Amino acid sequence: MLFNGNILRDAIISAANNLANNRKPVDDLNVFPVPDGDTGTNMSMTLSNAVRELANVEDQTAGKVAKINASALLRGARGNSGVITSLLFRGFSKGIGDEEFVTPKNLAAAFKIGVESAYKAVMKPTEGTILTVARIASERATAAYKSGEDVLGVFEAALAGAKKALAETPDLLPMLKKAGVVDAGGQGFVIILEGMLSVFRDGVMIESNNGGAEIVEDEENETARNAAGEFETEITFTYCTEFIVKRDEECTKEPSELRAYLETIGDCVVVVDDDEIIKVHVHTDHPGNAFEEGLTFGALTSMKVENMRDQHEKAKHDAKAPKKKAAKSKENEKIVSVEITKPVGFVSVCAGDGLEALFKDLGVDVVVSGGQTMNPSTDDILRAVESTPAETVYVLPNNKNIIMAAEQTIRISTRKVVVLHTRTVPQGITAMLNFDESLDHEANAIAMQKAAEAITTGQVTFAARDSDFDGHKIKKGEIMAMTGGKISYVDTDIKVATTKLVKSMIKKDSQFVTVIYGEDITVTEAKILERELNNKFGDKVEITFIEGGQPVYYYIISVE
Repeated sequence: MLFNGNILRDAIISAANNLANNRKPVDDLNVFPVPDGDTGTNMSMTLSNAVRELANVEDQTAGKVAKINASALLRGARGNSGVITSLLFRGFSKGIGDEEFVTPKNLAAAFKIGVESAYKAVMKPTEGTILTVARIASERATAAYKSGEDVLGVFEAALAGAKKALAETPDLLPMLKKAGVVDAGGQGFVIILEGMLSVFRDGVMIESNNGGAEIVEDEENETARNAAGEFETEITFTYCTEFIVKRDEECTKEPSELRAYLETIGDCVVVVDDDEIIKVHVHTDHPGNAFEEGLTFGALTSMKVENMRDQHEKAKHDAKAPKKKAAKSKENEKIVSVEITKPVGFVSVCAGDGLEALFKDLGVDVVVSGGQTMNPSTDDILRAVESTPAETVYVLPNNKNIIMAAEQTIRISTRKVVVLHTRTVPQGITAMLNFDESLDHEANAIAMQKAAEAITTGQVTFAARDSDFDGHKIKKGEIMAMTGGKISYVDTDIKVATTKLVKSMIKKDSQFVTVIYGEDITVTEAKILERELNNKFGDKVEITFIEGGQPVYYYIISVE
């Protein structure tokens, strides 16, 4: 038995429908109590983009179907989980190649290359996540192929391996075990494989409960965030340094030479490459030396330097949240590149009319609507980049879960794209304020990133569920005050929680406090809090209030 293009097409659509039907249960696996349309939603919306592309595909080879699917997923990828899913299927496409049928051999190769692509894209892979589940699935598929199984047997072996690995994710991530759940991304991947198996084995395409795989966000989506990446190893070197080298065609040096050098100045070295780029990650006390060595291989982009000692808590807890309808995706519309009229432009992601106006006042050309409520897709960000009339476009994701989707635009845009790793809106604002026209792109990226990471961000929101998290027993609806994604205070009063948070964030050397109030806070309520904060802390710091209009967060606070 072999699978032709029509069977593969139906299997992918079945997988997308199966995931759409189970989106909410996957979202509910997240352990962080902040409301957020997260893993299930992002993976489902990513796959729904492929359904639109595949719906009219008929009598094509399996290789062609896999290629169409991979391209659609790349552009439709939302959030880290969606990007990883798209990378798994991109590798899947490479494994099938141009062949007419899915065979035991190319299916095993498809799983293997997909996993390699996903691991390469993640600078610091965390075991106990979708990566682990996919890797074990791939290993089982390879073993089944070598033992002589047919194509269905290879696929069934992969699914069995994925299920076993999923069940073991709590043993790899203590936060999952404490919450009594498995990894959300891994669960989503298993659901995808189950949807495909329904077609491969039984010839039955799973139908969508809502008449199609496309997701429409509801306003009260009770979700939280994936526990992946919660735990850091012991810090030996201070700076987590990451960058991408766009390879110089005239450079004859091998990437292995770059890896060898980096191992002399740090640890946790990861160097992956293809014909066009080299991706680099290293922990070192001398990030400048790493950049200088990288420059001998080509131009640098997507540079990030993070002080792991100062940012340890921020890296441990990735806080996100939602509560607003998403703007309709425009993936089906043709992307048009406008004429280049200037050297540099900016694209920023944010939600809220006030924040949009603020970023535009700071010089941002195009604002992509999104953030906590809905992670924009790679296609959404690419569309914004291509509509920016600049040769080089800086992208500010302003949310950790959007960074990977933004980075996918680097290789498919007609512009030179520089993605800054801004994790919060205040970091994005600070990055814009530190742009210097006299500096080149690489120097600007480093300076803007460093300035952004010096900002302490606080957030005040509500709990989406009962939870025992971070040493706090939290009830649904209670107010949570967070610093760098870590819960600092839980209260029943927004003003009290915010005042406590501001007090804890102000240090001896603090000079400025900026408070951005959201759509659920009235002007009167904001003025009352402003007056109270000035009475308490006005002699120590300068306090500024801004109407942001953002959903989910009552207040976003930055201290510098």
